[in-house]
Amino acid sequence: MTKNIKVIYMSTDGSLKAFKEAQQLIPGGVNSPVRAFSSVGGTPLFIAKGEGAYLSDIDGNKYVDFVQSWGPLIFGHRDESIENAVIEAVKHGLSFGAPTQAESDLATLVISMFDSIDKIRFVSSGTEAVMSAIRLARGYTGRNDIVKFTGCYHGHSDSLLVQAGSGAATFGNPSSPGVPADFTKHTLLAEYNNIESVKKCFADSNDIACVIIEPIAGNMGLVPADKEFLHELRELCDKNGTLLIFDEVMSGFRATLNGAESITGVKPDIVTLGKVIGGGMPVGAFGGRADIMAKLSPEGPVYQAGTLSGNPVAMAAGLAAISKLKQNAQVISVLNERAKRLVEGIKKEAQTCGIAMQIDTRGSMFGFFFNEKPVKNFADACNSDAELFASFHSKMLREGFYFACSLYETGFISTAITDEMIEDTIKAAAKVFKEITNG
Repeated sequence: MTKNIKVIYMSTDGSLKAFKEAQQLIPGGVNSPVRAFSSVGGTPLFIAKGEGAYLSDIDGNKYVDFVQSWGPLIFGHRDESIENAVIEAVKHGLSFGAPTQAESDLATLVISMFDSIDKIRFVSSGTEAVMSAIRLARGYTGRNDIVKFTGCYHGHSDSLLVQAGSGAATFGNPSSPGVPADFTKHTLLAEYNNIESVKKCFADSNDIACVIIEPIAGNMGLVPADKEFLHELRELCDKNGTLLIFDEVMSGFRATLNGAESITGVKPDIVTLGKVIGGGMPVGAFGGRADIMAKLSPEGPVYQAGTLSGNPVAMAAGLAAISKLKQNAQVISVLNERAKRLVEGIKKEAQTCGIAMQIDTRGSMFGFFFNEKPVKNFADACNSDAELFASFHSKMLREGFYFACSLYETGFISTAITDEMIEDTIKAAAKVFKEITNG
């Protein structure tokens, strides 16, 4: 219980030393760029352990964790049922490179929860799931072009590393060195929640294999797509013989147990999943209609493979996590209430200090922007106060609360985070906002 914990801001010298060492060994000192704390300043914390709702760094500082490994840990750190499932699986071997019953068991479970999924294939990451889904869409339609939305992140595969547009749909140019323009020339950009920009893409190309979208965007901050926009998108895809892909790597089993389709009324052709589906282990998946999935090798001609796909330990973790969720369906609504209480409480304290905030929640996902206007797309998100966010982030860390180290990321509630922890977070935010406004 947090009332028994006296939050003391200890030294982070250990993390500083570890980061300097890591920079000599690993590019930028991290194995995923956002972890470097570049957008918020300061030194990334090196974590020693997680327990329930808490992270502890190597200096002994303890934080209430609102990142939860960027989403996978819906039951918090070291959930007993998931941990036991992993330990039991490890006793039988780490990897076989051969089929196991666990793969079929997890497949059966996921398929039962998504109306849009008849068959599913497991991979090892969200990036791999999206890359494979797009290849499948191209193989199924015989077309080359794809449409993505500015601000939606779909992993780091070459064809999706495309610069943000200016609002008008355009063929994309690479946003990273090392990606040939030929790889992105078939990627068209549209503006999130703007159907006219999508229509422009279809006017520019009659060779569009698929439209891929986060129906609940989580990588420009939390920005859900409007229902009307998704319905229009579905109609546009149907009219043009184009497949609609929902990227639910982040939102799957977080926003709802049954996919965004269950709350929007829009059924995609293919869904990509990750994070929660692995229970903290590296698991991704993509699934869809039987006739589409039949194009995959060895049943069909579209090749996709992975040495560690369907890894037995990862399958055990995912099966334990998703089974627990299905058996406790009320979890999503309970966590949503906590998420609402958190962001509404923080917003109230911000307003008391004259600070404008925009907030939103979907299930156990939450987001906030220091912005005077509602955020509907990436351009709106970019108009948020990044300097204020960085100050808020660093001061909340000092108070013992660990938020995502980028204003373009989403926060997560786990079952280990209690109502009392939520109230403590709001009180800390009030203190921080007063410090910020008083200089």
